[in-house]
Amino acid sequence: MIGLIMFAVALLLLLLGFPVAFTFGGVAVVFGLLAEGSSIFSMMPHRIWSIMNNTILMAIPLFIFMGIVLQKSRLAERLLESMGFLFGEIRGGIAISTVLVGALLAASTGVVGASVVAMGVISLPVMLKYNYNRKLATGAICAAGTLGQIIPPSIILIILGDVFQEPVGDLFKAAFWPGLSLVLIYVIYIAILAFFNKELAPPIRLVEATGSKKQQVFHALKAIVPPLVLIILVLGSILAGVATPTESSAVGGVGAIILAAMYRQLSMRMLWESSLETVKITSMVFAILVGATAFSMVFTYTGGDWLVEDFMMGLPGEKWGFLILSMLVIMVLGFFIDFVEISYIVVPILAPIAANLGIDPIWYAILVAMNLQTSFLTPPFGFSLFYLKGVAPPEVRTTDIYYGVLPFIVLQVLVLAVLVVFPGVFGFSG
Repeated sequence: MIGLIMFAVALLLLLLGFPVAFTFGGVAVVFGLLAEGSSIFSMMPHRIWSIMNNTILMAIPLFIFMGIVLQKSRLAERLLESMGFLFGEIRGGIAISTVLVGALLAASTGVVGASVVAMGVISLPVMLKYNYNRKLATGAICAAGTLGQIIPPSIILIILGDVFQEPVGDLFKAAFWPGLSLVLIYVIYIAILAFFNKELAPPIRLVEATGSKKQQVFHALKAIVPPLVLIILVLGSILAGVATPTESSAVGGVGAIILAAMYRQLSMRMLWESSLETVKITSMVFAILVGATAFSMVFTYTGGDWLVEDFMMGLPGEKWGFLILSMLVIMVLGFFIDFVEISYIVVPILAPIAANLGIDPIWYAILVAMNLQTSFLTPPFGFSLFYLKGVAPPEVRTTDIYYGVLPFIVLQVLVLAVLVVFPGVFGFSG
């Protein structure tokens, strides 16, 4: 029972506000010394060395750098202005354009916080100005911002590729249709809601400041095409098998710099700030990874993984019982802790059990990724909620954001349920 006790202690310390990496590392040291003595950590340097030499994980800082450079080049602002022009005159058009921009930002940057903040700063004031319902506006922004969790190139898919020991390119391919389905169901939901309740999201009569409508369409396409080319270069090279995700992430970084130069936003100061932010985020991810590695090692040595496996294998319904319970566990944990900790602490325990039950590891990894995406929206600790509240106007209350994301959480769970019950729809064997 030592493994389960240490997990409960770690969760309690996280809820009390202790730093994630030091919590898991510290709990592992204390319980490891109590259970086995200092000899249990003799292999720890080798584990850390293997993490630092993992070429798959090299893609994480490169994709983060690509996303930050594109954020600083005002890509989101250009995309939102263009999409707003193309869709603004239909009911719910600005909310729909926000979702579509969220999908484009997800495929080009993959940084959830940057996407939510950018759309909160740019599109939320516009929606409020034209009397959009606050709950719908905030919910659409938060949901669109989290698409970076499932739409490649996603950091969580790279992490899960390492955890499941599956090719990241295969995970990127597998995530394409579930991610697209999520975008589609968001758009359909907003369109239906706006159609039946005309006061929720009224159409916007855009004033043509300069030039004809054809010229404005041309300017809109000019803003959309460059990031689309970058997406095709990065994802296309991975999906076609021309390049590995690590190689494509390097191409993405260079492409982001070229786009920044095209938008006249490139400077040494911008590159320095982007590099510094990349180092900060990457350091956080790898610090958590080292702490989680120590925690997993102690958990395994104390027999915690065997206890969990014995329980899971004994569930009624076998495969289906495991799938339902594991998805519920991940979803509940997502209310309180971040996706990185769940990926490196919980998923390594569940992955071997899924393999023993004959579950397709690629399919199960996508289920986990879809589930972890929901954790960005679920109160009280959904990060997207905090990101948006930080940039929202004073009249937008926290309760507006909380209530606004609820329908989108339901939609995410609905797509997840379809993916579980009908995996063949998305091309999985189950």
